[in-house]
Formats: sequence, C-alpha cells, structure tokens
Amino acid sequence: MAVVFEKTSGLTDKPMHYCPGCTHGIIHRLVAEVLEELDLVDKSIGVAPVGCAVFCYDYFNCDMQQAAHGRAPAVASGIKRVNPDKTVFTYQGDGDLASIGAAEIVHAAMRGEKFTTIFVNNAIYGMTGGQMAPTTLVGQKATTAPLGRDENHAGLPLKVSEMLATIPKAVFVERVSVHDVKHINQAKKAIKKAFQTQMEGKGFTLVEVLSTCPTNWGKTPVESLKWLQENMMPYFPLGNFRTPEEEK
Repeated sequence: MAVVFEKTSGLTDKPMHYCPGCTHGIIHRLVAEVLEELDLVDKSIGVAPVGCAVFCYDYFNCDMQQAAHGRAPAVASGIKRVNPDKTVFTYQGDGDLASIGAAEIVHAAMRGEKFTTIFVNNAIYGMTGGQMAPTTLVGQKATTAPLGRDENHAGLPLKVSEMLATIPKAVFVERVSVHDVKHINQAKKAIKKAFQTQMEGKGFTLVEVLSTCPTNWGKTPVESLKWLQENMMPYFPLGNFRTPEEEK
C-alpha cells in the first residue's frame, strides 16, 4: 500500500499537552516539517520558552534548550554565536516575547542575531490562567481585565511584527495564521523562508503566527477560529513586513 501521509521525523512520539482546539500543535508540526524538508532536524537547536509551549523540548526531535521567562533570544544568541553552523530557533508566545522578553527580542533584532523566532500570538496569557497580554485586543476580556482591555488604562495592543520590521537587521518578518488549510500552507512557506534566510546568514528572522486559545477565550475550538478571523486579523493584518529581497 502506498504511503500518502506520515508523521514528520521532526517531532517525537510524545503526546502533546495542549488544550483541545489550541493551534500550538499545528505550528509545531509546520516547524518540524520545515526542519525535515531542509534536512535540518539533526543540525538544529531550539530554545523553549516559559508559557504554554514550555514543554516543546519534549516534542521537537532536535536538540533543545530551556530558557528563563523572556530570555530565549539571549540564549539563542549565545548558542548561535558558539555554533554558527547550526540552525537555531526560539519558539515563544506573546507573554514570553512581547512582555517580559520585549527588550530581548528588540535587541537581538538590532544586533542582527542570525537565528529564527517563531512567535505565537493568541492575544492572552494561556498557561497562567488568561490574564491580559501585551497583544490582548481593546475590549477583549481577560482575568485581569474583566470588563475588557481599556485603551486609556492599558494602551493599545503591541504590534510586534510592525515594530521589528523597522529594524534594518531584522531581514525577514512575516505574520501568518493557522485558522484554515489555505493559511496553514501559507504559514509553512513563511517558516521555510525564515529558516532558509537564516541558513544564508543574512540576519534575524521572525514569523508571527496568529493562534487560538479556546480555553481562556471561553469559546469552542470552532468559535475560536472564527473569532481569530473576525477580531485578531483586522488589528494584526497578515502579510510580509520585511524580506531580504528588499535589500537588493
């Protein structure tokens, strides 16, 4: 019988711990497939965050390092500088990257550190119980904003991709989503481009992935996919913000 589908070698066999409807699993698979297709599984070092993806070192079938909360870019910088022949990536959520780790990611981009960041944006703190994140939308409810985010009190949600795209050494920055098959395929292309750009030694690369959090949004998995499209995508528009071709 012909094999038409099989598990990527970029993932281990350990069952994932994510909540039903969470799209971390999809994003994990996309990263793993790209590493396999580029023959990088045995040549890569990933850095795990603090947050819902804290156990991703159990899921990716490559060397992994755990970092303190928000410090994945600093850890990745050190790993890449010591191992310039390795493909290095961080996998971070919006709390880890955009809050406590905001300075880390900005300065890694400013230095043009040659690693790739997979930034998962679900607009809320997932692991710790649904508190407001830097990316929580205005009016969106959270445990620390029960009436919804108040722009006058908490400001506007942080647009990480747009911010980093202003940095010259952030050579590839793109925002994607994984809410349907079409966009999942587009997300994979962006992730592959980011890794290829790193392999070419051009500079810092980041792919922001809009993701769902049914548990803390208080919605079903299907409702969450629709909510992402109707609420997150208008404020966080998909698209490429920076590509190496612009530098030519």
